Amino acid sequence: MSASSFADVAYDEAVQRTRDLVPVLRERAERSAKERIVLPETLDAFHRSGVLRALQPKRYGGMELDFTSVFDIGFEMGRGCASTSWTLVNLMIHHWMLALYDDKAQEDIWGDNPDAGIASGVIPSQGQATPVDGGYEVSGYWNFSSGVHVSDWNMLATTVRDGDKVVDLRLVLLHKSQYEVIDDWQVIGMEATGSMSVKAEKVFVPEHRALSMYQLGGGDVAPGTKVNTSPLYKVALSMLSGHVIGSAIAGNAQGALEMTIDSIKQRSAVTTGAKLRDIQAVQMRIGKAGAKIDAGVNIIRHDMLEGQDIARAGGVPDQERKLRSKRNVSFGAGLFREAVDEVFTLAGANAIYHRYPIQRMFRDTYAGSSHILFSPDINYSTWGLLALGGVVNNPTL
Repeated sequence: MSASSFADVAYDEAVQRTRDLVPVLRERAERSAKERIVLPETLDAFHRSGVLRALQPKRYGGMELDFTSVFDIGFEMGRGCASTSWTLVNLMIHHWMLALYDDKAQEDIWGDNPDAGIASGVIPSQGQATPVDGGYEVSGYWNFSSGVHVSDWNMLATTVRDGDKVVDLRLVLLHKSQYEVIDDWQVIGMEATGSMSVKAEKVFVPEHRALSMYQLGGGDVAPGTKVNTSPLYKVALSMLSGHVIGSAIAGNAQGALEMTIDSIKQRSAVTTGAKLRDIQAVQMRIGKAGAKIDAGVNIIRHDMLEGQDIARAGGVPDQERKLRSKRNVSFGAGLFREAVDEVFTLAGANAIYHRYPIQRMFRDTYAGSSHILFSPDINYSTWGLLALGGVVNNPTL
């Protein structure tokens, strides 16, 4: 085990440690975007704080906090830099996901390095896993592997077939020596996530490093829950995966509001000399932005709290509750986007300059909220179909 253990760090302390890093995240955000990665000194600071291990089991020196900690920590990170938050909450949730794997897989990774970064590629159709003696032969090409540049491992989704029939979807763990990183991350937003593509060809993965995605629906069905018995590891990720990364765009919206308020306090209108803060239209936009952010945060955190409560009671959310949660996170993401639109308008012509952070925050908002987990077309209509008496077939729920 690593010399560093954070098993005695409480929830509020973990959030405060993150909050303390917000000023330096803001200072580094533009440089990080240009480099297209989370900067090494930033990653080091978060490792030293221990917050990346907020959801890791205590037996490996993690904090093993409530599931909502990933949102609250991600929100604070997002106030400083959306890309950094997006990347690091991915690392955090992958610690939690590793705790669901067979105990041997946990030891393979955390036994050598409890701080190990784990990236992911979560679209099963992009990978194929062929059953072989003792495990699977894996090939694929996965894009959007956030944090791959700071990770030693990757958690890659694959499809398992029997002939033409899909029989399973497996998240396989590959060491960085087993895949190639394709530097194709040339994008207009969320630049510092370094979400490059990865390619693997005929790699052997032992059975214990392959977790069925059908076991992410909550309860004690995943093999890791036999050794990690806390209700934390019985939360239904299938209900809340969008809520995890939603923390980054929520925090980004809050950061944009805070920076806009600070700017307006110091500015006067060019044409009239009036203080901007005294203009009612400006006050209205600030008020609407703040309300939209609070509403989005509250609806997302409510879902996460409910998911925790269900797990603590020994239950598993039903299909309607899971789909309602997905509907809600799409609505929340839309509110964060609208809030940033409000404050971007207040920046006026200055918003077009690269030296003004609001243009990057605007781009990050639209890039982040375009993730399929926030798709209103999918999430509104799917819940609507069920509510209207239709049948939703999704085995990964």
